[in-house]
Amino acid sequence: MTQIRTRLERGRGALGPALSLVHTGRAATRALLTAELGVTRATAGAVAAELEALGLIRVDTRPAGPSGAQGRPSHRLDVAPGGPVALAAQVHADGFRAALVGLGGEIVTTSPRTMAVPADPAHVLGAVVEAGAELLREYGRVCVGAGLAVPSAVAEPDGTALNPLHLAWPAGAPVREVFAGQVARVGILGPDGEPVPSFVGNDVNVAALAEHRHGAGRDAQHLLVVASGHRGVGGALVLNGRLHTGSSGLALEVGHLTVLPDGRPCHCGSRGCLDVEADPLAFLEAAGRDPGPEVSLLQQSVDLLREEYDDPSVREAAHVLIDRLGRGLAGLVNVLNPDRILLGGLHGHLLNADPEALRAVVADRSLWGRSGSVPVLACALHHNSLVGAAELAWQPVLDDPLAVLGG
Repeated sequence: MTQIRTRLERGRGALGPALSLVHTGRAATRALLTAELGVTRATAGAVAAELEALGLIRVDTRPAGPSGAQGRPSHRLDVAPGGPVALAAQVHADGFRAALVGLGGEIVTTSPRTMAVPADPAHVLGAVVEAGAELLREYGRVCVGAGLAVPSAVAEPDGTALNPLHLAWPAGAPVREVFAGQVARVGILGPDGEPVPSFVGNDVNVAALAEHRHGAGRDAQHLLVVASGHRGVGGALVLNGRLHTGSSGLALEVGHLTVLPDGRPCHCGSRGCLDVEADPLAFLEAAGRDPGPEVSLLQQSVDLLREEYDDPSVREAAHVLIDRLGRGLAGLVNVLNPDRILLGGLHGHLLNADPEALRAVVADRSLWGRSGSVPVLACALHHNSLVGAAELAWQPVLDDPLAVLGG
C-alpha cells in the first residue's frame, strides 16, 4: 500500500511538469514524456491518463511510428480539443482585442474592437471583459483565468500601470484591481464556481514569454525581444525560461534608449528615444504620409511597407528606421549579450524588408556583434501579446493542474 501511495504522489507531483511539456510541444509522445520527466513508463502513463481525465490533453493510442517499425509505437499526446481556455485581452492605443486561448498557445477565437480608450480604465476593461464573456458563452468552454496585456510598465506585485504613455490612463492606474473587478462583475467563473483569477502584464513582456514557449524564441537561453506596438517601442528579456522583470517589474524599458540625441521630444522627458524615433508614427512621418483614422497606425505602417516599398520615399523611410533601430539594438547587445533577438510589430516587417541592412547595423555598432553575430529574427506568432496574456492565466494550471481543475 505504501509503494502504491508513493507512486501516486510522485505521479501527481509530475502533473504540472508533464502538462508544461505537452503545452510547449516538447512531449508529443508518451515516450518523450517518459524521457523528459525521468520517470518510469508506467508513471508517465498514469500521469498522461490523469491529465486526460482532467480534460487537458488527449492520449492517442493509434500508432505514431511508420508501419512495420520495430517495437511498440508510443502513444501520441496532444492538447484536448474543446478543453479549457483562458480569457486573454490586449488594450492598445486604438482599442482592444479579446480572445479565448487554449493550451499550446492555440487562439480559439478573437474579437477586435476599435475605440478611443478613455482616461478611466474601468470603461475599456469593462468592454474587454464583456467581449470575452460573449466569446465564452458562444463557445461554451471552461475558463481557467483571465490575462491582460497593456502598453505600460506594470509594477509587481500590485499590478499598477506606471507609465501608460500612449493611453489616457493616469500614471499608477490600478489595472489588475480594476480588471479583476470587471471579471467578477460580469460573472466569469472558474471550475470552482468563483471568479477566475486575473493577471496583468506589459504587452511586450508577455509577447516574449509566448514566443519563448511557442514561437521563434524556443530553446533560447538569453532571449531579447524588441517590438513596436500601435504606438511606441517596448522590450523584454527571457533568461533561462523566465521573464526578467527587475526588482519591481520595470526592467527593459528599451523604448527610452536615446538613439538621436538631438531628436524629437519623448514623453519620458528625454529626446530622440526609440519610442518616438522608431515606432509606426515615426515611419509614416519619415515616408511623408499623413496618418488616417480608418485603421491603426501599426496597420497603416505595415500596409505601406508591404504595398509601396518600391516607392523611394517609403524605402528611404524604412532605412532611416532600420538605422535608428539598429543603433538601439547594438547598445542592448553590448549590455545584455543575448543569444537571440526577436523583433515584433513594425520592426519585424522592417527586418523582413531588408534583413541584411538591419543585421549589418547591429554587427557594426556592437562589440559582440563583430566577434560573432547574434541571430536577429522576426517574431513568429500572430497576436503574441494575446497568447502571452493567456500564458499568465494558464500558469497556475501548469503549476498544479489538480489544484485548479481537480474538483
